[in-house]
Amino acid sequence: MRITLVEDNIGLSKGIAYRLQDEGHAVDILHNGTDAAEFLATDTSDLIILDINLPGKDGLEILRELRARDDPRPVVLLTARAEIKDRVIGLDAGADDYLIKPFEMDELEARVRALSRRRADKSRQVRNIGPLQFDVAARQLTAEDTALDIPRRELSIFECLILADGRRITKSALLDHVYGTGADVEERVIEVYVSRLRSRLKPHGVEIKSARGLGYQLQHTPSR
Repeated sequence: MRITLVEDNIGLSKGIAYRLQDEGHAVDILHNGTDAAEFLATDTSDLIILDINLPGKDGLEILRELRARDDPRPVVLLTARAEIKDRVIGLDAGADDYLIKPFEMDELEARVRALSRRRADKSRQVRNIGPLQFDVAARQLTAEDTALDIPRRELSIFECLILADGRRITKSALLDHVYGTGADVEERVIEVYVSRLRSRLKPHGVEIKSARGLGYQLQHTPSR
């Protein structure tokens, strides 16, 4: 999975990221609540690990914003607050799970695995655009029941665009989705992948529209 980790403790965030990466997950790390809220507005990660006490916006505010726009991604809250009432507030705000610091990394990994299984059960859905079908859980793109052989990075771009439900996605957001936040990769590499993906989608009447400075979006153009 791609996991977004929002934690202002640098040492703890690195420790969590290393353990999750050892489990095969890609991890984006943010340390500021305001930055995290902006990032999560366009990001399409699979799961969010969110500290409550953050500089800028706090975790509960970010969580409420996610649920207010019907963002269904599972969220694990991290907090030093051990009172029952605090856990109730977090769960009522829309959290799927809650961990009290300090915690064992093994327990966090187990919670992540459980939410991953739950999400997979919920997300066995297919997104359609024109004659194309994208299986969200399997990450497989098909046309008329025939699987299309698309390289992994181009498929990641398609995934990000189709999950955006018609919204424009910026070049930097696509770069983060494909490589992870902070990767030392130039944005122009996205232009190369988008160009190749356009060629693969064109025979199916699906286009990647671009608007300078605004980003990319998928569009179906029926044949006349």
